[in-house]
Amino acid sequence: MSDEQGIRLQKVLAQAGLASRRAAEEMIAAGRVEVNGELIVEQGRRVDPEHDEIRVDGSRIPTARRHVYYVLNKPQGVVSTMDDPEGRPCLSDLEGVPRGIRLFHVGRLDTETSGLILLTNDGEFANRMTHPSYKVVKTYLADVEGRVDDKVIRRLSKGLSLEDGPVKPDAVRLVQAGDEHSLVEVSLHEGRNRIVRRMMDSVAHPVRRLSRIAIGPVRLKRLGRGDMRELTRDELGQLLDLVEL
Repeated sequence: MSDEQGIRLQKVLAQAGLASRRAAEEMIAAGRVEVNGELIVEQGRRVDPEHDEIRVDGSRIPTARRHVYYVLNKPQGVVSTMDDPEGRPCLSDLEGVPRGIRLFHVGRLDTETSGLILLTNDGEFANRMTHPSYKVVKTYLADVEGRVDDKVIRRLSKGLSLEDGPVKPDAVRLVQAGDEHSLVEVSLHEGRNRIVRRMMDSVAHPVRRLSRIAIGPVRLKRLGRGDMRELTRDELGQLLDLVEL
């Protein structure tokens, strides 16, 4: 990139909220900043914040973008679409969801399932996040009927044969076992319809309630039902790395 093109690297780092421009210059001088895999130590380097990959101490730093990226806690009973021709409550009806921009949802949930959905106006990001080749792991917390024991967990972990083919989760963990119901955490990178519910049905522990609690490194944590927030810089940086953007 020529001296007349792009934005100075220290300004881009400051606009990303990483540090003041003076502190950003010190980071560059200390050899802590890379652009597209190249270590930058000289001041005044110009970059394209829309396309260049910038890292500080090895961590991806998403720069100022024209796109928006939100985390939403979808309530039970809401359809995972931005518009529903049948008039059912959908994502755009939730308070706080921006109006006037076209948003894509990342990660469909059935109406009865609550939990984490990403919203963005970045179509390429949304496509890659849902494409099976990138194998982005989703994690669910299932409240299931009956007492789940270690034998059931081992059976789930080894994989199951369902009517539409085999499924092998990335991880299964027993969170809590009770006489009437148990909590099981399931992580998997595929998104077949009602896959967690069908897995638990196949081991005779039907799902009572189901929530998605994570997509990749992004976790629901204490985000309230129906509430939303922006992705943090670290979360977005990790997701961009996962889908190679």
